[in-house]
Amino acid sequence: MTTTTLPLIDISRFRAPGADRAEFLAELRHAAHDVGFFYVVGHGVPEELMTGIFDVARRFFELPLDQRLAIENLNSPQFRGYTRVGTEHTAGAPDWREQIDIGPERAARQLQPGDPAWTRLIGPNQWPAQLPELRETTLAWQAEALRVSREVLRALSAALGQPEDYFDRWFDAEASTHVKIVQYPGRATEDSEQGVGVHKDYGYLALLQQDDVGGLQVQAEDGSWIDATPVPGAFVFNIGEMLEIATQGYLTATRHRVISPPTGVKRLSVPFFLGPRLDAVVEPLQLPPELAAASRGVSADKDNPLLAAFGENAVVGWLRSHPRVAARWWPDL
Repeated sequence: MTTTTLPLIDISRFRAPGADRAEFLAELRHAAHDVGFFYVVGHGVPEELMTGIFDVARRFFELPLDQRLAIENLNSPQFRGYTRVGTEHTAGAPDWREQIDIGPERAARQLQPGDPAWTRLIGPNQWPAQLPELRETTLAWQAEALRVSREVLRALSAALGQPEDYFDRWFDAEASTHVKIVQYPGRATEDSEQGVGVHKDYGYLALLQQDDVGGLQVQAEDGSWIDATPVPGAFVFNIGEMLEIATQGYLTATRHRVISPPTGVKRLSVPFFLGPRLDAVVEPLQLPPELAAASRGVSADKDNPLLAAFGENAVVGWLRSHPRVAARWWPDL
């Protein structure tokens, strides 16, 4: 373990009158290029919403198991709903967490012959009848997470020498955003530490609200692990694989994991994944020469090839992570 800390970015400086824009963009560029993970403050999300999402999360996970299983993701071809402990897989091993997966509220498509496989990911969420507040609070939090993530993406675009709105065309009403409400119940045995296995995120950006327990770790360039220690009021952001492809490795999706809390300790977290339209195909940016010279190239991993077509990447990710849902609803793939 290394004692290095993650950079902290005050996103309010991006729009603040009189702020040194060049200095802010340089700090953001350093955080995104050199680390790939950073805290964001100054985001303007109301405190009552940040505490409210954890309140409804606790109440959901306190429901009897049969009520949670009424919205189990096995009911959903779109992988939405409740996942019981040990049934989502990362890097081929089961994760020790339970969660609800939530996407945009949309009707399932009437599929036609020849439609791409990712079309089947579009569909409705599942909500518990016993806790109607969960839907209202989650959708409000999701809207704020989208706002903040879009602002960070615009700031990153400017930091990369592009127009602020460069990525906007892929983030219209059909964008494929995704929320997880997660509880880590504490490890089953002292040597079973995998809350979530080592992985990268495949969208553009990920935002995380975590409680005060901790457990998220970020892999440094030398292979050591950095604790993403919770910072009150801050979100944790990280670079996804789509930005790695777009920047030809100037920005790199950083490997990370979650260590299970000790036995008897529960941890809550709510990640939000900023994905584009499912039909998005990432095209390389024309970076300024000084940035292009520092590009590292797109990662070459035979077990995790990066696909420029976002919908294809998304399908691969879901099928790998949820084999039980894949077997029930996607046997052809």
